Amino acid sequence: MTIFSLTEDELRQRQSLKWRTYDPDVLPLWVAEMDTAVIPAVRRALEEALDNGDTGYPHGTGYADAYRATASSRWGLELASDQVRRGGDVMNAVLCVLEAVTNPGEGVVITAPVYRPFWQVTGGYRRRTVPVPLSPAGRLDLDALAEAFAADDVTAFLLCSPHNPTGTVHTAEELAAVAELCDANGVRLIVDEIHAWLVDPGTTFVPTLSVPAAQRAVVVVSAGKAWNLAAFKAGLYVAGRDAVDVLDALPPLAGQSTGHLGSIAHTAALRHGQEWVDQVCVEVAANKQLLSDLLHNLVPGARYTPQPGTYLAWVDCTELGLALPVRHFLETGRVAFSPGRDFSPAHAQFVRINLAASPALITRAVERMASSLRRQAA
Repeated sequence: MTIFSLTEDELRQRQSLKWRTYDPDVLPLWVAEMDTAVIPAVRRALEEALDNGDTGYPHGTGYADAYRATASSRWGLELASDQVRRGGDVMNAVLCVLEAVTNPGEGVVITAPVYRPFWQVTGGYRRRTVPVPLSPAGRLDLDALAEAFAADDVTAFLLCSPHNPTGTVHTAEELAAVAELCDANGVRLIVDEIHAWLVDPGTTFVPTLSVPAAQRAVVVVSAGKAWNLAAFKAGLYVAGRDAVDVLDALPPLAGQSTGHLGSIAHTAALRHGQEWVDQVCVEVAANKQLLSDLLHNLVPGARYTPQPGTYLAWVDCTELGLALPVRHFLETGRVAFSPGRDFSPAHAQFVRINLAASPALITRAVERMASSLRRQAA
């Protein structure tokens, strides 16, 4: 059985954000939740904890050790025990790092378009958001970043790797160049690697801390995205060899917001779920090609080029001539995507489509897109 095989009737029993935000006649392909069953190893670990009444506070380094083990076996990244520490979910961990390495009013660079909480965790917490556009090819614009880093009040760069929403997977050369620019300008590199495991077959994810030049960087990560564990809050801080002092300077409660069941779930996923996530990547890669083919045949004005990272598709709807594509597809097509303007004010003509779903659901969604455009033209 394939991983993305749950029926719509089964999925509509859920009470999570993806399936309860919109009316029952809307197909939801928006927020980054997977349409999967719980991975068996995680279910067993949670059931054992519940059977034992093991619902207290987290203890020990099991989660951190599991990450260190998979980083070594999967990417060849060797981490010392003091480089990895327990935290809350990834964005709260990012906030704690920013609190430790920047001051109110200072500038934090982000690359636009980018995950909406990046805008929120900077501008919403008394820092100045400094958006630097990606290149037209969706890659890091090193010249533009160098210019932004040169400002006296810019003290941090928050990077998404792999990149959400574009699916770009940064190369070792790009990461090294960014790290060198950060060091030359006194800018702290902070990297969200929550999508690290979600790359197409044949694509190599490069952990930031595998790059020698990036040892002053701080990475935040969890198993939440790759194994669909958002309900279980548990993240990790991972410091470069020359950034362990940052972990010592984190705010007092930075390491106390991990849920015990979250730690158990994420540890089980990391220790026993590598083959499972590899199968996810195979199916997502097929869904990317499916979406590309469907759009080409049914909605030719929607421009989409599959990228190797994440299970998210970044689709340019400019040529469709819609005032606001995400609203048109919701109101007329009854299909929900994430609005491009959430990722950058300049990208209102884009939609982000969640491809961690069955091919049948994706096909129905594109058919609804096409039908909505025909009704508009009639």
